[in-house]
Amino acid sequence: MTQSVGAGTVEYSSTAGRGVILAAVLGSGMAMLDGTVVNVALKTIGKDLDASLAELQWITNGYLLLLASLILLGGALGDRIGRRRVFLIGVVWFAVASVLCGVAPNPTLLIGARVLQGIGGALLTPGSLAIIEAVFARADRGRAIGAWSGLGSIAAAIGPFVGGGLVQYADWRWIFLINAPLAAITVVVALKYVPETRSQADGPFDVVGAVLAALFLAGLTYCLIEWGTSYALPALGVGITTGVAFLVVEHRSAHPMMPLGMFTSRNFSAANAMTLLVYAALGAVMFFLVIDLQTVGGYGALEAGLATLPLTVIMLFLAARGGELGARIGPRIPMTVGPLVMAVGVAWLSLVGAGTSYWTGVLPPVCVFGLGLALMVAPLTSTVLAAAPEDRTGIASGVNNAVARAGSLLAVAALPVAVGLSGDQYAVAAAFDDAYGKALLVCAAMLAAGGVISWLTITHGPLATGDGEAEGERPASSTQLECPTRGH
Repeated sequence: MTQSVGAGTVEYSSTAGRGVILAAVLGSGMAMLDGTVVNVALKTIGKDLDASLAELQWITNGYLLLLASLILLGGALGDRIGRRRVFLIGVVWFAVASVLCGVAPNPTLLIGARVLQGIGGALLTPGSLAIIEAVFARADRGRAIGAWSGLGSIAAAIGPFVGGGLVQYADWRWIFLINAPLAAITVVVALKYVPETRSQADGPFDVVGAVLAALFLAGLTYCLIEWGTSYALPALGVGITTGVAFLVVEHRSAHPMMPLGMFTSRNFSAANAMTLLVYAALGAVMFFLVIDLQTVGGYGALEAGLATLPLTVIMLFLAARGGELGARIGPRIPMTVGPLVMAVGVAWLSLVGAGTSYWTGVLPPVCVFGLGLALMVAPLTSTVLAAAPEDRTGIASGVNNAVARAGSLLAVAALPVAVGLSGDQYAVAAAFDDAYGKALLVCAAMLAAGGVISWLTITHGPLATGDGEAEGERPASSTQLECPTRGH
């Protein structure tokens, strides 16, 4: 049983309401900007720091590893000791880690700083939406969440332009250092306008579950990235052992981080299996595409970043339409057709190579990919929420968020090895070109498999909700699955 403290008092049209939205958007915007531009900067970082492909993978995955492992714990911590407090701790932590990233003299220290960033992100990410849901009056909550989502999407849209410009015309270090002034403004605004809210709940934190989840993902990730070294098999053993231990602990715990009973719902299990495949493909496509455009296509960092901008624009304007369609006809068809359309776009993108015209060979498949994504995202989130009991929608969507990030993490770790990339081959056009095409065809197959799973397992027709609200109108939870364009 939980009791909300200090909640539901802020009006949308008030100065305080605008301040709350500004603080939430600025805070989450740091993570969005960082996630958008890091892939664009990888090739430049690798050249500047003389990094191997494995080290570039860890620069991406070090952040994702801690974020995926701790995001549920971060949301729970905010509920217990104060959402504003944990949000601000996350903002400051993220900013300090970003500065460490910006001054890192070698790949090892950069990876360590990215790991620290992941911890800050796990505190920051669920807190931004949790604050809005908690402090606004119920009548204004939908408008506030809509404003947060819309402004956040705009931030994600300008990310490739800002990040690519910084990498190409200034220095890649500024993609991290820019977070410091953003954090300072966020802290000032939050302290002035955001009231503290929390839920007083019984039961301890599932710290053991969080540690085991982190070790499980770390073991698998290390094994995949470092495959062929003497430490790969021991890491796999650690991953398997801690994964089994995690399931045992979650089964026996009275207050588990991931209640296993929710997976007895066919819709919930199927939606998460589909999420794992689709977001694994999404993470891998973004990793490979921006490097390919630079290494093989000869794009600068700015051009490579802008090449994927149509994806964000399509999501900004059409994702809500996908949600409306899912509400009318049910999620099964959008969750089937969406990944299949994405698969077509990715298979088309696999043909990108030296001399490929952006206007005929890159832009059209990116748009096809974006249309499929916009069709799928909202019905997927709605399915996850509707499959859970009303008092567990926050946990359910948080689990789905963690599954999505874990999928990206494992795909970025596994695919380069699977397609034969190693060492500094990310900078060799001929080697990367061959591996790129194979990797994207694997991604297309994962997307198609996700569509098939949805068709075979997701309930046909509109979903029933626990409180009688129309599908798609349920208030968003504090750890709701974010639009993938919000970065890593």
